[in-house]
Amino acid sequence: MATATDVIARIEELRRSHKWSAARIAFEQLQAEGIAISRRKVSRHLNALGLNRRKFIDPSGDTNRQTRQIIARRPGHMVHVDVKKVGRIPHGGGWRSHGRGSEQAKAVGRRKKRTERGGYVYLHSAVDGFSRLAYTEALPDEKAVTAVAFLHRARAWFAAHGITRIERIVTDNGSCYRADGFARSLLGSRQQRITPYTPRHNGKVERYNRILAEEFLYARTYSRSSAPKSVHTSRMTSSQRRRISSVNGPRRDLGVKTHAHRGCGRRYGPCGYRRLTLSVVT
Repeated sequence: MATATDVIARIEELRRSHKWSAARIAFEQLQAEGIAISRRKVSRHLNALGLNRRKFIDPSGDTNRQTRQIIARRPGHMVHVDVKKVGRIPHGGGWRSHGRGSEQAKAVGRRKKRTERGGYVYLHSAVDGFSRLAYTEALPDEKAVTAVAFLHRARAWFAAHGITRIERIVTDNGSCYRADGFARSLLGSRQQRITPYTPRHNGKVERYNRILAEEFLYARTYSRSSAPKSVHTSRMTSSQRRRISSVNGPRRDLGVKTHAHRGCGRRYGPCGYRRLTLSVVT
């Protein structure tokens, strides 16, 4: 059950004015006011408000907490790796092509219930945090052996583009990245796994996955799964000019040109768009 907004406002007021703990707010003040709420829920609201630690509150009650940025200092300093799971397109197209409730969509649903399942394609991606140079492969699974092989090919591709040393590899806590084989394949790089259930800590590659989905995977309708692969190769590998959004302000590059953000004429827009080289292997 969601907490009422006036209760959250009351929790924030008590925390800022009296600097009380979550237990005192829940069991002394709020219960006296007839509000039944657990200490754990108060703690969650204080964390969401950025008031979970006393050091974040000035004597005046103002918040002095500053958001820490994840900034790569040089090429290869941080390479962000992730996997995006994409459903295969049924033969003849699915509901995106024919609409929900159409005869084609119903036929696909019936085939799924019997023996024919579309399955998934796994897009393994690696993005250099300094230059936003990106490398993607469409692979059949997300097993550890597949992730290790992808990492070796990505390392060779980055080396061919001038990034010969990768210092840190940032991943989530997926099973393929927690495997012993993946740890042994780092070749001197340090693996940094993000906080569980906190994808924003790997935001560069997460934003890149969103761009793949919005500007390629769902930009048009396809009638078969092989069509996106051919278009992906021709549109992105041949031109090798795509943009990747920044999540931590302006970025540097390895000699590539910048362009203005759409709709604002500034060199760096609110999202800091920049033209970058992109390679896609299918």
